[in-house]
Amino acid sequence: MEEKKKYSRTLVTTALPYANGPVHIGHLAGVYVPADIYVRYLRLKGEDVLMIGGSDEHGVPITIKAQKEGVTPQDIVDRYHKIIKESMAGLGISFDVYGRTTSDMHRRTASDFFKKLYDNGEFIEKTSEQFYDEEADQWLADRYITGTCPHCGNDGAYGDQCEACGTSLNATDLINPKSAITGNVPVLKETKHWYMPLDKWEPRLRQWILEDHKEWKTNVYGQCKSWLDGGLQPRAVTRDLNWGIPVPIEGAEGKVLYVWFDAPIGYISNTKELRPDDWEKYWKADDTRIIHFIGKDNIVFHCLIFPAMLMAEGTYQLPENVPANEFLNLEGDKISTSRNWAVWLNEYLEDFPGKQDVLRYVLTANAPEAKDNDFTWKDFQDRNNNELVAILGNFVNRAIVLTNKYFDGVIPEAHELTDYDRATIEEFKGVKDELGKALDTFHFRAALAEAMKLARIGNKYLADTEPWKLAKTDMARVETIMNVALQITANLAIAFEPFLPFSAEKLRKMINMECADWNKLGSIDILKAGERVEKPVLLFEKIDDETIKIQTDRLERIKQENILKNFTPKAVAPTVTFDDFQKLDIRVGKVLDCEKVKKADKLLKFTIDDGMKGRTIVSGIAKFYNPEDLIGKEVCFIANFPTRKLKGVESQGMILSAEDADGRLVVIGPQGEVRPGVQVG
Repeated sequence: MEEKKKYSRTLVTTALPYANGPVHIGHLAGVYVPADIYVRYLRLKGEDVLMIGGSDEHGVPITIKAQKEGVTPQDIVDRYHKIIKESMAGLGISFDVYGRTTSDMHRRTASDFFKKLYDNGEFIEKTSEQFYDEEADQWLADRYITGTCPHCGNDGAYGDQCEACGTSLNATDLINPKSAITGNVPVLKETKHWYMPLDKWEPRLRQWILEDHKEWKTNVYGQCKSWLDGGLQPRAVTRDLNWGIPVPIEGAEGKVLYVWFDAPIGYISNTKELRPDDWEKYWKADDTRIIHFIGKDNIVFHCLIFPAMLMAEGTYQLPENVPANEFLNLEGDKISTSRNWAVWLNEYLEDFPGKQDVLRYVLTANAPEAKDNDFTWKDFQDRNNNELVAILGNFVNRAIVLTNKYFDGVIPEAHELTDYDRATIEEFKGVKDELGKALDTFHFRAALAEAMKLARIGNKYLADTEPWKLAKTDMARVETIMNVALQITANLAIAFEPFLPFSAEKLRKMINMECADWNKLGSIDILKAGERVEKPVLLFEKIDDETIKIQTDRLERIKQENILKNFTPKAVAPTVTFDDFQKLDIRVGKVLDCEKVKKADKLLKFTIDDGMKGRTIVSGIAKFYNPEDLIGKEVCFIANFPTRKLKGVESQGMILSAEDADGRLVVIGPQGEVRPGVQVG
């Protein structure tokens, strides 16, 4: 069996978020929370590890945002870099450096990287046709071109992707393409660019991934295999744009490095910023392990394209693992920045002060590690109340309260252990191995479950031994029980440090534990008899329904705003004559009674005062109204429709309603009070 390679240090990188908006829970669950857990775990073990992050400040989304707001791209990135950096720190994401791709260091590093590959003949030069806006006198990046998707017919597809069906596109695939700048039809013009010949590196990439890294996560390995089996093609490393790093060669005026080429080099330049004297050992020494934490939309860049760049450069180590996560949805719908369908980190920190660890816990417990997963506010509330409060917080609070009650806060000595004590100790000793295995293999959900298992063991131990009852007859036994309970508490402070750093610190202060040490996890002598614990402080508090309702109401408002924003009225029906219209006898009626039709989910039965003998009308609006809410209302109805039997009920007309943008039916009636039977015309 091949011996596992030993490493002297670990370099962890996290995907660089676009600095055109704040980060949201999808970013956190996919990249930053798992990366931070992993790094904190390695630090807990005393390993040499760096966590490198930063903002991606080039690319078309930033120029589009700047154009919409009438400011410069630099204004946009300055604003959002600050927001992102501060909110990440607020959640405890413990970067060693959080840099930016507009820094002088990055500009030099990316330029030098390109120049070395260019000088070594690693690029090919190609001329191709691309869209150009003649009125704006500007080449159009993919995101500046909109049109009809050839796959689903969506009229708002972009030149690189249709967000309605998710299909990747080329701008030339669009039906009726238009410039997003002027609205004009763009023309195709020839332009010259430099390309990375990925096909040259395909054999080495195939060996490195498919043969040498079969231990990679299934979703990552599978996506890489799919790309490789499809055959890699040359990919442009430059583009026509005025925002980015200028291509550092003659004849490339007006061109910049393509953002996919410049952004991953940001990992290197940010490491240089942090460790100017010894950065190379973290990138080039063969005893360094490099781990990229990314979302699934970045797999191709970090597993195929960036490694090909590093292979071409020739002096860098390749990543040892790329544990990419899938996507996190929100309340059953895909998170979307453009639709504002997200939970933004900076807003969460304002709305839930002191509850950073609640979000970290929920995103880890519900992490999309193997498949897309869903965040709901109800699940957020349940996990806080039923797990953090009722299990972890409950045990810690009981252990500290009982120690203060019976021993004035002094840790008692353990006397003779019973078989049950020993069995409990053996059970929690095993948590360390399982927790370590899960963290080493990037299974953070399973690791969190192991840490919570320790709290469950503690709760069961106190519930079974009932020290509050024994206090009347056997204080020596109570001393032993509470010593064991406090050792479990100390173990919890270590086990939860990577996951819940704020709560772990609060817990350590309560038990006067100076620091967390991974090597002591599973020990029964972390806390010494005679030392003191402090007064108890609640680690977590319940979240009430009203707090959650504020968040769900906000999302409902956003949903309605998006529906209205994207609403397009149906085309006008074919022309009819006035004589045709006069054939309809539309009248006003008052609803005397309304009830659901049995065995019919959609139907309501109306009893209408029509100013004459009255009538019954059946209408398919049960999904949108409670029957009792309609009683007493005036409605418009068609009086001269033929009688029709629906679910055994004779319907003598048709209630008029309008279909709103969200598909909701709204009953039509007069504005003021009108006598029943009056005609509408």
